Amino acid sequence: MSGQVRVNGRVVKELGTKADAAKDRIEAAGKVVEAKEGRRVYILLNKPPEVVSAMADAEGRKTLRNCLRGLPERVFPVGNLEYAASGLVFLTNDGDLAAEMLKNWAHLEQVYHVKVKGMLTLLDLERIGKEIGVRMQTVRQPDATRGRAANFWYEVRMRDSKKEELRRVLFKEMHPLEKLKRIGLGALTVEGIPRGRYRLIEQREAEKLGKFEKADEGRGEKRKGNLTQRSQRAQRAQRRERKEPV
Repeated sequence: MSGQVRVNGRVVKELGTKADAAKDRIEAAGKVVEAKEGRRVYILLNKPPEVVSAMADAEGRKTLRNCLRGLPERVFPVGNLEYAASGLVFLTNDGDLAAEMLKNWAHLEQVYHVKVKGMLTLLDLERIGKEIGVRMQTVRQPDATRGRAANFWYEVRMRDSKKEELRRVLFKEMHPLEKLKRIGLGALTVEGIPRGRYRLIEQREAEKLGKFEKADEGRGEKRKGNLTQRSQRAQRAQRRERKEPV
């Protein structure tokens, strides 16, 4: 935990440590946990690789619970991030928001950093992106020291579950995917959260994840209305040129 959760000023180091939010001073991610009945909690967690994206595992592997020691509320992850991958996981106890997110998961943009064997050219990125239906671009190479890196990282923006298709195409292209890290989910980002740590976010920030589809639909209706108005104006102009009644 590295001091992320404290009870009465003492760092929580053991899984299962108990605390009473009504009596004890509990600090999580630098914020004091208030004793509120039915308090809704929204968490962004930077999941390490080889951690199961769940709160329990029948095989005894590490889970997200290992990164949330001392948190008084029971939370659950929304969506899944595969065992070998790292990066952003959203957890909450807000069932309504979770249901809305899962209902519209295919429309929620996810941003990944992927490491592949070798290097892809700009033409490769454009071609593969069009084939899969994602957007790909180069990023600053975090593990490049001197000279050129042997294997390169790229940013991939996708909607729906395109990871398996991406993995298949990269393997076919002789550039198999080696590492996968999710850095963004909708308007939320993992930036500033160390690996294995988390931060609490406000409800209004979390609710952006449930409003993306409505916003997109609104923009779509506005665009449709603008197109209709332009079409009507063009038709009236054509009638005037032909001296037809408007």
